[in-house]
Amino acid sequence: MTHPYEEDRHMKALKRHYDMLGFVADVQYGIPASCPCGGRILNEVSPDLKYPTDFDTFPGRTYFTCIKYENDGLHFRQPWVFGVQQEVEKLIKRVEEMAA
Repeated sequence: MTHPYEEDRHMKALKRHYDMLGFVADVQYGIPASCPCGGRILNEVSPDLKYPTDFDTFPGRTYFTCIKYENDGLHFRQPWVFGVQQEVEKLIKRVEEMAA
């Protein structure tokens, strides 16, 4: 039988983990300023080509990546093209609202 304090500690750790996953999912829109973990965002170029015939991924695919990135779902990594496209759409919407 585990002690109630250990169960509470374990439950709080799980809650922090799932909250962090939610924060990462929420920040996946537009150009990121920082990762939810507090890490700095880098512009990273993938060393391998995704599609050799695709002009968008030549010479490598560009990402917005957290400096502390590990493939554990708790850090930010987003394709550069998606972030810029979403940011442009957001700006177009703001301009249309201002014009109306």
